[in-house]
Amino acid sequence: MGSSAFPAGRALAIPLLACLAVVAAACSSGGGAGHPTVTVTRTVPPSPGASSRPAPGTSSPPAPPAGPAECATADLRLSVGTSQGAAGTIYTNIDFTNESSSACFVEGYPGVSLVSAGSDAGSQIGADAKRDPVTPVRAVTLAPGQTAHAVLGVAEAGNFPASKCNPVTAHWLKVFPPDQFTAAYLRFTTQTCASTSEPTMRITAISAGA
Repeated sequence: MGSSAFPAGRALAIPLLACLAVVAAACSSGGGAGHPTVTVTRTVPPSPGASSRPAPGTSSPPAPPAGPAECATADLRLSVGTSQGAAGTIYTNIDFTNESSSACFVEGYPGVSLVSAGSDAGSQIGADAKRDPVTPVRAVTLAPGQTAHAVLGVAEAGNFPASKCNPVTAHWLKVFPPDQFTAAYLRFTTQTCASTSEPTMRITAISAGA
């Protein structure tokens, strides 16, 4: 009996070794170098609502064309227009005509004063014209040859006490177009107060037309 136990254990070992060999062969066959690698490409359809157009470029839009420049004194011919009186005040148009070859604009109040001479040598007489807000401030574009105007109101010197007014006669207006530092001189004769404590003049903002 002791001699028959060895052959039986040996007989069981042979099938077990055979099974291990089969498993090893199966495992080695899965990653062998002889099997090619297959690549699968999948096309993903666009999502609903997605745009097929290319992305917009990053270039900036062209700048809008520049508008006309503000009228310089050299671009304008200033003149005294029509006058009319009411309630002790004389109202006179001061006209601004574009004499340049291109359009320009005027906006706001001119600076106006009475002076003793029609040049920079003249001295100011009385107070300068105060701003009258009766006319809205708007930019007025003037094509070549077009005219805009402001209204100058001059109160009669007789409206004020002579002792405070010190009435005198002036013959020149000194006018600065809006935002300009060069003046124009206009013939204009009126009585006014030499005293600056009694302002006699008011000026409106420039508006379109003569």
